[in-house]
Amino acid sequence: YFSASGEIIFSLATIDHTNSSYPDGNSEGNVMRFSPFFCLQTHFNYDFTKNVGSFIGLSIRNIGYIYDQYIIPGDTTGKVWKKKFRTYNLGLPVGFKVGVLDKVFLYGGYEIEFPFTYKEKTFDGDEKQDEKIHLWFTSRVEQFQHGFFAGIQLPFGANLKFKYYLSNFHNMDYIDGNGIKPYEGLKANVFYFALSFDPFRN
Repeated sequence: YFSASGEIIFSLATIDHTNSSYPDGNSEGNVMRFSPFFCLQTHFNYDFTKNVGSFIGLSIRNIGYIYDQYIIPGDTTGKVWKKKFRTYNLGLPVGFKVGVLDKVFLYGGYEIEFPFTYKEKTFDGDEKQDEKIHLWFTSRVEQFQHGFFAGIQLPFGANLKFKYYLSNFHNMDYIDGNGIKPYEGLKANVFYFALSFDPFRN
């Protein structure tokens, strides 16, 4: 049987930033990002018994993170910027369910995702700058992203999920029009908590 729902996502990232501006590395500046729109997931479910089942699916997900300790690689002034990064990804999840499948159960699985649109915003403190970047199918991010997820389906339809991306968000070798690698040494693994309702019920 098929099922579908949206997701309300609260995302963060594990940050490891080492380059000419951060020769000793930086792991600070992580800010929670709230993305209630637009995240949609559909599943094809197959329940072997009333207690064990599996699913495959298709998703469109708004995923990203906020970094408020960004320094342009090679900038000797030490100017700190806040950056908001996000992509829309097409995802292909596969997983298993264990529990009382019409009431409460646990689930987990693996998902591959393909980013198809990218946006980057820059802030000086809380003041938004004009240099917004919005691109389709850009090489600024890794073209193949993947990770593991786990969650619990609660009574009355509420569902809580955690997901961790094994892939780096950025393409650290990307070179912009000024000959700068803006994501040099910026390793960011996004993870999130999500709330949804009835994602596994017909």
